[in-house]
Amino acid sequence: MLSICPAVILAAGRSTRMGRAKATLPLDNGDTFVTRIIRTFRTAGVDDVVVVLGHEAEAIAAAIDASGLSARMVINPHYDRGQLSSLQAGLAVIDRPGVSGMLMTLVDVPLVTASTVRAVLDRYRQSRAPIVRPVERVESVENRGTAHATRHGHPILIDRSLFNALRSASDASGAKPVVRAHASPAGDVPVDDEGAFRDIDTVDEYERLIRRGADADPRRAPSHS
Repeated sequence: MLSICPAVILAAGRSTRMGRAKATLPLDNGDTFVTRIIRTFRTAGVDDVVVVLGHEAEAIAAAIDASGLSARMVINPHYDRGQLSSLQAGLAVIDRPGVSGMLMTLVDVPLVTASTVRAVLDRYRQSRAPIVRPVERVESVENRGTAHATRHGHPILIDRSLFNALRSASDASGAKPVVRAHASPAGDVPVDDEGAFRDIDTVDEYERLIRRGADADPRRAPSHS
């Protein structure tokens, strides 16, 4: 049976460390953070993309409209309560009969590739794990390379069996306890895609990104297993 998994992009926050809305920051090829993520989801075959807006909603909506990309937008009037409130606002829009799960990502992570999104969807269809997410194995410096730690990235796919848990989660703890409680090796997808793990939260991080040059093609295919 076909799995219907809409995508929700959380773009409602104040971006206090950046000093301006991260969603509208320009990348190369005419994209902004938010339009790059929408484009990536669409390239990966995700038909329903929802962007949750709050702070500077009009400017972000205008950037999306100007791009010509297909995405729905929803305003979270309670965005100052934190990311969970935005996740819940997106969930309220995408939850309908036939939806199997929800892809979720942050506007802070604009460089994830379409290949990683497809790898997450493929693993979900194969395993039906309640949480599916990209992972990267990295050496632990503390253990002098003798052990490994795992970086977890975006997007995260959350099965609909956890939707009620997200609805009832507390603002203080957010969605992380739900994700951690239901993550499993079956849902961890190793990918070679730095963009899946790279949060861009500060002016320095953004300036380094621009100096190095953002990848202009969201269809670039990282290897995964």
